[in-house]
Amino acid sequence: MLHSLKKYVFAPALALAATATTLVVAAAPADAAVVSVRVKGSLAARTGAANWFGQTRTIRNKQKVTVTCKVSGQYLRGNVRKTAQWDRTAIGDYISHAYVSGNPKLPVCAPPAAPAPVTPAPVAAVPMGPTGTMTNEQFLAASIPAAQQSQRDTKVPTSVTLAQAILESGWGRSSLSASDNNFFGMKCFNNAPGSYAAGCKSYSTQECNAAGTCTTTVATFRTYRASVDSFRDHGANLKSLSRYAAAFNYTGNPNQFIAEIHKGGYATDPQYTTKVVALMTKYNLYRYDIAV
Repeated sequence: MLHSLKKYVFAPALALAATATTLVVAAAPADAAVVSVRVKGSLAARTGAANWFGQTRTIRNKQKVTVTCKVSGQYLRGNVRKTAQWDRTAIGDYISHAYVSGNPKLPVCAPPAAPAPVTPAPVAAVPMGPTGTMTNEQFLAASIPAAQQSQRDTKVPTSVTLAQAILESGWGRSSLSASDNNFFGMKCFNNAPGSYAAGCKSYSTQECNAAGTCTTTVATFRTYRASVDSFRDHGANLKSLSRYAAAFNYTGNPNQFIAEIHKGGYATDPQYTTKVVALMTKYNLYRYDIAV
């Protein structure tokens, strides 16, 4: 849609113990596996599934490591294979599967545990949805009711809707959102605005190819009478289009849900999933997800 991206997904941040230097060690689940690292020198274990996350320790060549589950992360060419898979270890940090000898059948890691949902006080004051003149905190508070209603109606995770709205609209400050209440870069096709939009308008936008090369072009986007209509249209669009159907196998896993939406063609930016997951993690948007 409006924004562009790199190539792969990264995982939720590592859960740490009460002190910054002590990792929480839990009993390994039944489907854990012991693997061997193959690396020249040593391999850095990290707090997340990419080399830009902090290092927790080093693992020497041929050292045995217990891994419990897998996530999608930074694509690496290692000593064993080329892959975007990262394995979470029994103590909670991550190693690239590109350096792992053996290929055990690991389950996909669950998203980070979320605290009990909290409704910020400003929500009641702004029930009609976000605008283009709010602070970041106000924008988030004003978006939560519409995103949660979308989850009730369509099962699209609230955390995904909120992160996409933040990313696509620049916290509501893009021209498309501030002027035309379009918070998700929803386009018109064949000049048809769909069931929720009021019309169509042309805007300059960035489109990227598979190699990550982006160019500026002009596209026609939907305009809405109210911001809540944009949220309704976003959820209905994801739910009704067959290209996004795979995502609804992961309504309880927001990270994988957005990865499947990206695969379905929501955005041309190869970094799109990475950016959305980063926002969900940074602002702990998972806490706003509701049971449906």
